[in-house]
Amino acid sequence: MSELRLNPTTGEWVIVATHRVNRPFLPKDTCPFCPGSPNIPNTYDVMIYPNDFPSLMTPAPPIEIKPPKFSKVAPIEGFCDVVLYSPKHDATLGTLPLNDVIKVVHLWQSRYHELARYDHIKYILIFENRGKEVGVTIHHPHGQIYAFPFIPPIPAKELHHSQTYHTEHGSCLFCDILTEELQLHTRIVMEDDHFVTFVPFFAKYPYEVHIYPRRHIQHITELTHDEVTSLAHTLRRMIRKYDNLVNGIFPLIMLFHQAPVDGTPYPYYHFHIEFYSPYITRDKLKYLAGCEQGAGVVINSIPPETSAAKLRSIDG
Repeated sequence: MSELRLNPTTGEWVIVATHRVNRPFLPKDTCPFCPGSPNIPNTYDVMIYPNDFPSLMTPAPPIEIKPPKFSKVAPIEGFCDVVLYSPKHDATLGTLPLNDVIKVVHLWQSRYHELARYDHIKYILIFENRGKEVGVTIHHPHGQIYAFPFIPPIPAKELHHSQTYHTEHGSCLFCDILTEELQLHTRIVMEDDHFVTFVPFFAKYPYEVHIYPRRHIQHITELTHDEVTSLAHTLRRMIRKYDNLVNGIFPLIMLFHQAPVDGTPYPYYHFHIEFYSPYITRDKLKYLAGCEQGAGVVINSIPPETSAAKLRSIDG
């Protein structure tokens, strides 16, 4: 069974994909993403690999259930890609040479461009889950790309509020956030000519970090040659800072926030990257529990100014 079901109380789609229960979980003897594994070339550099247990599929499987009158069911049509960063099993974006990370960014760009050409795709999410603490089932260095037939709720909220802000103030919300963060500088972690990395004033997680391009763009495909190099360098440094903070692998979720690809212009939106981690300390995790999950109100126990200063002081 693979389909979309509508929650009528929130207006949000839920993916039901029963085959995903069979995914491998932290295999010890073999890695399905290492060279020579079934369906993986004996040699590769960076590559796109179709997810063996996709949440979204093209063509979509037939609907198997009639929805109740208060809800809807829709085809689960879309794409789920795995992005393999390196053939080296113990590599990370932080340990790869700069040129190799640039190759990863170029692969993100080219695949994003390909997926955006499909009429039924409305939103493309590039992301990485890293560490068993956030549910990773394979440790080989990789990220993922999900192409949705709808705009997911979090991007939809960002679009709504950035449009409202632009209507009221005549400027980009993200550009204004960036301008003030640079003026205050208390939450800046690092910066260069093209990207600024900071802990946002409104961070939900103790070591949440956002990366904003200085230039106002909507998609990763708009990055120039120099900006691609800068982004690769920034990602390497940020991952190293995280890992050096705990002297090990820092669990995290990396998310690329971009405008939809539904054919509508979104000039008020601003491409950016967000990092979340459950770590409060190496021995203490931040859980989204009753207040967070039930009411949607997140409690952060470390002031963003404090975590920014800590990350700023760490080598990267």
